[in-house]
Amino acid sequence: MAKHILIIAQVFYPEQYRVNDLVAEWTKRGYKVSVLTGIPNYPEGKFYKGYGFFKRRHEYYKGAEIYRIPIIPRGRNFFTLSLNYLSFALSGIIWSLFARLRADIVFVYAGSPITQALPGIVYAKRRKIPCFLYVLDLWPENVVAVTGVKNRVFVGVIKKLVSYIYKNCTKIFVPSKAFIESILENGGTKEKLVYWPQYAEDFYRPLSECSYGSYIPQDRFNIVYAGNIGYAQGLDILVEAAKNLKRIGAPVRFNMVGDGSYKEELIRKIQEEQVEDFFNFLGKQPAEKVPEMIACCDATLLVLRDNPVYEKYIPAKLQTYLACGKPVIVSANGEAMNIVRDAQAGVVCPAGDVECLTQAILYLASTQKGTLEKMGENALRYSKKHFDKNKLLYLMDEYIKDAIAEVRK
Repeated sequence: MAKHILIIAQVFYPEQYRVNDLVAEWTKRGYKVSVLTGIPNYPEGKFYKGYGFFKRRHEYYKGAEIYRIPIIPRGRNFFTLSLNYLSFALSGIIWSLFARLRADIVFVYAGSPITQALPGIVYAKRRKIPCFLYVLDLWPENVVAVTGVKNRVFVGVIKKLVSYIYKNCTKIFVPSKAFIESILENGGTKEKLVYWPQYAEDFYRPLSECSYGSYIPQDRFNIVYAGNIGYAQGLDILVEAAKNLKRIGAPVRFNMVGDGSYKEELIRKIQEEQVEDFFNFLGKQPAEKVPEMIACCDATLLVLRDNPVYEKYIPAKLQTYLACGKPVIVSANGEAMNIVRDAQAGVVCPAGDVECLTQAILYLASTQKGTLEKMGENALRYSKKHFDKNKLLYLMDEYIKDAIAEVRK
C-alpha cells in the first residue's frame, strides 16, 4: 500500500512556490499525497480569479488531492498579513481536529509563517504519526527584520511558539546550514536537524536561444531579477545603482520578473529618480517561462537587504539561476555570497554597497562573452553537484521510510 503524505503549505498551486514540484514528484514516486493549503492570494494579496470562500475549495493537482481552508487574504500591509497568518493556523487546526483523512506522515513546507506548522502538529499528534518540518524562514528573526518590531513581550511570545513547534516535530529540515544555530537556540535539537537544500525544477535549464526578444530588447546589457519584489530583498539599491549607471551613460537594463508588496513603492522611486529607462517590469510570469527570459539576458541578479538575518538565507532564486547556467550578480552577505564565490559563477558585493554593485555590473558588461559563458558553465556544474534533485528526493525517501517504520514498531 502506498505511503500517504499530508503536505501542509499555506502557499501552493496556482501560487508559484517550489512545493508544487515536490508534490508532483512525490505522486510520481508512488506516494499518495494530500495537500492542506489556503485560498490562493500570494503575492498579490487578493484571492485569485475563480477562487474564494465558496469556490474551488477541493480540487486535484497532478494526482494530489487539495483541501483549501478559509483564510483572510494577505493584502498589502502588516495588519492584513498578520490576519492572513493567524487565519490559516486557526482554520488548519480546526481542520486537523476533525479531518477523516488518514495519512502516514505530515510534511510541513514552512516558509513564512512558521505558524502553519501548528495544524500539522495537531494532526500528527491526533493520528500518532511523524511530523516533518521544512524551515524556509527563521522565526522570530524574520519577523523582527521585516517589521522592525523589537518589543520583548512580542518577540518572547513568538520564541515560545517557535520552541513549541520545534520540540513537537519529528525531523527539522533546513535549506541552509546557517539556519542550524538559530534553530538550536530556539528549541530544536541536533538529532532532529537535517540539511536538505532546495533544488530547481527540471524546466530550469540553460537555453541557447532568446525567444523573448520583443519583451527584452537586445540593445543593452540585460540583467534579470526573477522572484518576489518585497521588503526583504532591498531592491531600492537598484535605483541607486541605476543613477550611477545613468551618470556615465552605461547601456544596462534591469528586467524585473515577478510581483510583490514592494513593487509599487519601487516603481515610484524609479520614477522619482527618473531612471525608468534602466528598468523593464515584466510582471508575474509562469515559472516555466522564466528560463526563456533568463536566456535573453546576460546575467542574473540576487539582492538581499543588509541584515544579519538574511546572511543565513539561500534564496530559492539562486538555485534557479545556477541551473539556468547564467552568471550571477550577488548583492548580499553570507551564504548566497559564499556559494557564488565558491562556484566562481559570477560577481559578489556586500549587501547595500551601491558602489560595489555598480562596478560589478560595469565589469560584467565589459567582459568578453567567453568569460561570461565560463561563469555560466561553473554555475551549472555547481548546481548539478550540490543541488541535484534526484539525489535530494532519494534522501528524503529514506527519512520518510525510516520515520514511518519507527512509529509502526
